[in-house]
Amino acid sequence: MRAVVAHRYGPPEEYEIAEVSVPEPGPGQIQVRVAAVSINPLDVRLPAGDLRGAVDLPFPHVPGNDFAGTVSAVGEGVTGYAVGDEIFGFAAPRAIGHMGSSSVSTGALAEYAVFEADTPFLAQRPDALDAEQAAALPTVGLAVRSIMASADIKPEARVLVVGATGGVGTALLPVLASAGAHVVATAHEADADLVRSLGAAEVAGYDDYPGGNDLALNLVLPSDRLERLVAAVRPGGQLLTITFPPPAPHDEVDVRLVLDMEGRFGGMAEVAADAVAGKLQARIAARYEFDDAVRALSDFATRHKTGKLVVRVRSRP
Repeated sequence: MRAVVAHRYGPPEEYEIAEVSVPEPGPGQIQVRVAAVSINPLDVRLPAGDLRGAVDLPFPHVPGNDFAGTVSAVGEGVTGYAVGDEIFGFAAPRAIGHMGSSSVSTGALAEYAVFEADTPFLAQRPDALDAEQAAALPTVGLAVRSIMASADIKPEARVLVVGATGGVGTALLPVLASAGAHVVATAHEADADLVRSLGAAEVAGYDDYPGGNDLALNLVLPSDRLERLVAAVRPGGQLLTITFPPPAPHDEVDVRLVLDMEGRFGGMAEVAADAVAGKLQARIAARYEFDDAVRALSDFATRHKTGKLVVRVRSRP
């Protein structure tokens, strides 16, 4: 089968599409014929070596976490899925399993991948969601649910969103607005109309955070570089972040990592329900064919985007 492969630590430009063996499911696992994958920071940060020491990758490494596809084989003891089921979800590389994730895989940027079946981060794909929409949802949906479950949002609370134009940000802004927040979104001037249409009441520059916010949400910055963002939160307020490494505590601001690796705030079934009900939508910024998957990863790492990048995987039988 074909797969995107990183042979060593380095930038996405060094990955290649290569022929590798089809992974076979063991006990408690399912094999999936992948239909679509969306790109996430972990797909480029891990092979770049950004988390080296905390997560040491074995090579060759196949990236890809968020996916949609069809179950093509089931391992011994699997009862929740059958061959032919249309599913979607999130699964981290097996190397990250020691960090507490119950959902790991062989890497979704491939024609076939193997996943642990017993996890809340996989679910049947509703008919109302096509494969590309479903592939764009997992990390976005889990992040939005984690943030909304952890945030203290009172009517007219002032909420500063850093990373508002990314995949999570463009899905989160309407949810915050519906909750009654006064949303301040960071964005380039060219994207100001977009974030306002999604629910932002104000637009701020990336280097000019307004102060006095009740809540700040960090969706993109490394969580060990949040000093300026902490200063933009009033004493007694909150700063929630979804990026590694875990942030340092602060005396006057509640600073927390809310990346949910255990499904405490709901899994993929709940994400699917929110999407079908119209409460959650992932914005797809661009679509790529599988032959251009390396370019998709490079674009993700180097180019500005307003939403998710999705790769269509047209696997061979």
